[in-house]
Parts: sequence; C-alpha cells; structure tokens
Amino acid sequence: MSISDKTKKSLEKIGLTSYEIKTFSALLKSGEMTASDLSQKSGVPYSKIYEVLGTLEEKGWIGSDDSRPTKYFAKSPATGVESTKQKMENDFLQNQNVILNELVPLYEKSGISEKPDIWVLSGAINITAKILEMVDSCRDEVMITLPEAGVELVKQALPKLRALHDKGVKITILTSDKIDKESITAIKRVAEVKIKKGLFGGGIISDKRYVVILLGPEIAGENSSDIIAIWADHIGLAGIARQYFEYLLKDSKKV
Repeated sequence: MSISDKTKKSLEKIGLTSYEIKTFSALLKSGEMTASDLSQKSGVPYSKIYEVLGTLEEKGWIGSDDSRPTKYFAKSPATGVESTKQKMENDFLQNQNVILNELVPLYEKSGISEKPDIWVLSGAINITAKILEMVDSCRDEVMITLPEAGVELVKQALPKLRALHDKGVKITILTSDKIDKESITAIKRVAEVKIKKGLFGGGIISDKRYVVILLGPEIAGENSSDIIAIWADHIGLAGIARQYFEYLLKDSKKV
C-alpha cells in the first residue's frame, strides 16, 4: 500500500513534512513498530526518526505505548486531520489578533477609506454580459439564484458552466418551482440544483467575492430593458449575499 502523489501533496499543504508522511505511511502499512524498525521501513534516517515521531505525535497523527523499546502506532487519519485543522485555526486566530491589533489602528489613523468597486447595471443585455463574464472567470465556486424568467440566461451560460464543471468548480443553482423540466434536466448535468417554491428575484455569487443582485423587473420580462442590478467586487457584500443564499437553501428541495 502506498500513498498517492495527490494525497502526499495534500498532506504537505496542511503541514506534514516528507519524512512525516513516509513515517505515517509505514505505520499504516505495517502496524505498530519501534523507532528502529520504522527507520528501516520508511527510509527516514535513524538520526531523524525520533524527531519525526515526536512532531507526528504532537500533531495528533500517531500514538505510542509504554513498552521498552517504545512502539508507535498510527491514529485514524480523521483524527490527524482534525487535530491539524484545530491547530491551524488556533494559529490563524492568534496571528490574526497580532496583525489586527497593530495594523487596524494604523489604518484608521491614516484616514484611508476602503473603495470597493460597486456598479449599477441597467438593461438585460449589459447585465447578461456581466453575469456571463463572471461565470467565465470563476475559479472555485459559483452560486446562482435563478427565477423562472432567467432560464434563457442559464441556457446561454451552459457551455461556460459545463467547462467549469469539468474543471471541478462547485456550482449550485437555486431555482423556482415553476421552471420547466427540460431546463432542470439541462442544468442538473453541470450543477447541484435545488428548487424553492415562490422564489423571486435572482443573482449570482462568484468565488465568494463577486456578486450581481437583480433589483428591477425580470431579466426576460416585457420590460427587460428597465432591469437594474448591482455588481460588486466586495467580499463583505458577497458574504451577506452568500448567507442569504444559504438561508434560502435550507428549505429548498434537491432535484
């Protein structure tokens, strides 16, 4: 049994060293062992093995018994990941406090004010173009609230959504219960689709930062030229929109 390169890279990203990964892998494969045996099985130099075992135990990935010589054993990977996660979160909070305690007063004293990009868009053509641009540039996640009249917009975006889906981008679409089955079938191939009764209004959140919120008439309605929307490159506004989106998801039905 060997750990894949993909998993090794993920372990490295959360803070495990190459020697720690080799040691943990050897314990998973062969069961509990002494430090001497582990050095031979893992390929970690004997001069380094006790240091590696100490850090792995401190990080919560392995345990040891009271025998002589001491034997070491692998803990559940879930336990190791959770221990690492908690330590990273604690370290982040401590660093956050240090950074903010010193830099926020300096920022406030400077008199500088944040100037995020917030624009009012008007007209279905302009709004559609902006939404398609957001979909095209998305890298990690896109969340779409889709009223019945916005189906045509999503059909236009389907090729782009399909490309994002193939890249592993998470796509969630919340839509009205009045949307037709054909449209549902088309979009569920590339996204997680949920239906909410009585849904009105719409919008899109891309990568937890960019947001479009529809304010005027429906985008495909008779007065679509009068439609108004807000586009923003603002983490705070996108965060509020995301919270509302997740609130709507709670009592929606998965397709």
